This record gives sequence, C-alpha cells and structure tokens, in this order.
Amino acid sequence: MTIKRMDNVGIVVEDLESAITFFSELGLKLEGRAPIEGDWADDVTGLSAMRVAIAMMATPDGHGRLELSRFLAPPVVADHRGAPVNALGYLRVMFAVEDLDDTLSRLGRLGAELVGKVAQYEDSYRLCYIRGPEGIIIGLAQELGPK
Repeated sequence: MTIKRMDNVGIVVEDLESAITFFSELGLKLEGRAPIEGDWADDVTGLSAMRVAIAMMATPDGHGRLELSRFLAPPVVADHRGAPVNALGYLRVMFAVEDLDDTLSRLGRLGAELVGKVAQYEDSYRLCYIRGPEGIIIGLAQELGPK
C-alpha cells in the first residue's frame, strides 16, 4: 500500500468567515484556525513569501477534513468559481447527508443554489450538486433505505 489515508481536501476562498459559517451549517465542525507562513510553507507550495489563513473543518465521523484557505500573499492568480461541472481540475466535494431536503433548505438560506435538479439514482440515493460559498460546487447525497 502506498498511502495510509486521505487527510483533507483544500479549497481556497476569498471570504473565510462565510465559508466557515456555510460548512458549519452543513454539519462540519471547526477544528482550528491558524496562520500559515514561513520557509517550509514556501517550499511546499512553490510560492514565495506565502501567507495564508486556514480553517480546518472536520466531518462528524472524524474521518474527513476540509481545509479552507484564504491567501493573504501572494495575490490569487486564477478564479475557477464559475466553472461548469465538466471543467478540467477540481470538480466537487461530495457529502452524505441524512435529510437532503432539510439540508438544501438550511444551505439555501446561506445562498446555496442547485446546479441542476435533485435526482434519484435507482432506489439507492437522492443527490444533487449545489454551488456553495463563492461558487464552490458541493455534492449532497442522501442514502435511501428499503421501501
């Protein structure tokens, strides 16, 4: 085996506070916040004089994490927030939810919008994509039980 686990998914945002609020409403827990800078950070990212504010969010089961980053320096150089779901690169993060309709209602109050429609896959899942804070595409899936 070459890996032990997936530690986190990183998403760069412009408004860190709004992103924390949104993902908290989804059910993730804020584990901590920290400034990231220094030679080691420059070496890892390949950026010079990098300064970032991060917030680490954890899923309720403790197995998944989302690292939200706001770059303070250098300036952001690209913006993929409006990219369609078939754009190359990052597509989305998918979360399993208990009640899709309730989740959509709560996140809708924070500005989330459906990308397409809520769909049902066989008798297994109801699922959809939404655009969350800053246009980030998020997948939501509710597992369906036996009828």
